[in-house]
Amino acid sequence: MARRKGIMSSRLKEEIAKELGFYDVVEREGWGGIKSRDAGNMVKRAIEMAEQGLAQQNQNNMNK
Repeated sequence: MARRKGIMSSRLKEEIAKELGFYDVVEREGWGGIKSRDAGNMVKRAIEMAEQGLAQQNQNNMNK
């Protein structure tokens, strides 16, 4: 099965991993060393951040 190219930038992934407290694992073992739960939480946080960004953008557009 072919792997899909990542959508999140490396910088965003690192930022979220630091926020969620498992960046030390990434530094030691790479992204393959994180737990499935951590990967899921990282995706969940990225979605929350995107939704917040869209909500802010919509609010800004409504105020114009």
